[in-house]
Amino acid sequence: MEGKISCTMLSLVGCVALGLLGLKVLAILSRVLEPFFAAAPKKIVVELKDEEKNEKLEGYSKFDYQKLIGEKDTVYMWDPSTMDYFGSMKAMKADEVNDIVKRARVAQQEWKKSSFATRKLLMRTMLRYITENQVNCARVAVRDSGKTLLDALIGEVLVTCEKLTWLANSGEQYLTREYRDTGRMMMMKKVYVDFVPLGVIGAIVPWNYPFHNVFNPVSAALFSGNAIVIKVSEFASWSIRYYKAVIDACLDAVGAPRDLVQFVVGYADTGSALVTSGVDKVIFVGSPMVGAIVAKTASDNLTPVVLELGGKDPFVVCDDADVKSIVQTACRGVWQNMGQNCAGPERFFVYEKVFDEFCDGVTKVVKNMKTGSSLGDPEVDCGAICMGPKQMMHYQKLVDDAVAKGAKLLAGGFMPPKESPLGKGSFYPPTVLADIPESALIAQEEIFGPIMAIFKVKGNSDAEAVRMANNCEFALSSCAFSGDATRARNIASQLVAGMSAVNDLEGCTYMSQSLPFGGCKKSGYDRFAGPEGLRGLCMIRSVCEDLIPFVRNSIPPPMQYPSSGVGHLFAQGLITMFYSTTLADNLKGLMMVIRYSMGAPKNNK
Repeated sequence: MEGKISCTMLSLVGCVALGLLGLKVLAILSRVLEPFFAAAPKKIVVELKDEEKNEKLEGYSKFDYQKLIGEKDTVYMWDPSTMDYFGSMKAMKADEVNDIVKRARVAQQEWKKSSFATRKLLMRTMLRYITENQVNCARVAVRDSGKTLLDALIGEVLVTCEKLTWLANSGEQYLTREYRDTGRMMMMKKVYVDFVPLGVIGAIVPWNYPFHNVFNPVSAALFSGNAIVIKVSEFASWSIRYYKAVIDACLDAVGAPRDLVQFVVGYADTGSALVTSGVDKVIFVGSPMVGAIVAKTASDNLTPVVLELGGKDPFVVCDDADVKSIVQTACRGVWQNMGQNCAGPERFFVYEKVFDEFCDGVTKVVKNMKTGSSLGDPEVDCGAICMGPKQMMHYQKLVDDAVAKGAKLLAGGFMPPKESPLGKGSFYPPTVLADIPESALIAQEEIFGPIMAIFKVKGNSDAEAVRMANNCEFALSSCAFSGDATRARNIASQLVAGMSAVNDLEGCTYMSQSLPFGGCKKSGYDRFAGPEGLRGLCMIRSVCEDLIPFVRNSIPPPMQYPSSGVGHLFAQGLITMFYSTTLADNLKGLMMVIRYSMGAPKNNK
């Protein structure tokens, strides 16, 4: 008889376990198959202007960077590769910014009620447009920032497509109600976390990736049920006409209000106005100096801020690494977007044994690279410097200082003469510096440009490589290469950074949009991307309610007012019963609870 009961119980437990497993498999399958059965996104058509659709332009006046000196009221628009001038816009004042934020807040009141099905459809609608018009999206980014078409396609369009795909396929599970353990004292309750849209997000983004820096925060804000107002850089404001038209058309396609996504243009005063406008959270991407100002300004209203402030990512090459296979990875890391990347290798720590081989390899590549305007010329490897002469003077200062302190200049490292073809645009040649001393400015100051800075790790020491890599105030991303994956992983784990890659370029972490993006130290704090980034755009609300509606908690008599004199003894019994680590004490606590629940005399001590 007992054997039959045991078999029956085991069968029941097995059935329950199989049922739970089946439910989990069904949940996974539903997420995988959902895109194939979801509503098809509408085809979007957006008209392009001549500057947006033509690769070569003629008859345009040339922009003069001198116009920017002391400018606060007018935002100029130009192509840094050709210096073609496209006109100007007035910098927005505080009252204009406040009105825009108010309209966004009205739109968000409607959007926050939208279903995840609608939000997924919006992501897929944007995705369809971008994949069908990827060259147009990239070309506009190229014209506004000076990068090559290849740099725009892989650095802007591709990562945006990955972001939209991840949001549409996986985002919902991180924003839906999440049930949590109740704890021992709350067995008759159910507790959960709701992720409530914050409201209006303010984003201040840089010029280096005009397309992705717009669609990245826009997609996350919209998917999490928020509205967003973006202050674009005064160095990349021309492209927002086209990108805003694309976003508006996608919003129209799913029946969402256009005021959900809006742009403001201007200089520091406009950015300050956005931070103080009453937005519910600020995302800032830029320099540590300006980031500190943003954080201080936001603190007046206790507005939370995400700060992504760039980095000087270390790239460690061990003595057993396959240098030949690493050279192209290193070059792509530095000269992708001409080094104008938040997360990109700026300091190469190469072990003594393979130092010469590495330096020879990258120098050979660099001397065969072509620099110039890329639209209409797919063989161009290196594009323009968006910020122009001021930024290039910064590069030259770093190069001259390093050479003066003993570094070897292996390639580039000069300002092109004004009368030369490169001098007519905003170009700085790809540069290689080797044997750089740690005392050089370039060891600490962010380059944000086309310079490969190579440091020698003496003694082929892992400990020395880690020390040198961590001897920096920035800590955004990092990577380590070795013929032994365990060794590379061990080194990478010791590098102080918010992100790290083992035997691959550190930027590869961004291709997995399930991962959060951000750093520490002077690289900032908080995160965007991944579940952490999505949930960061929400108010995280904890809720407790009855597990069974008609079974409710009440205050036990010993704890009711006025005091019976035994409440403290009853409380001791509860603590002992639920939390003591021995069964004997648990039972002792139970007896205390029973005893004092029955009303012991007040003088009972």
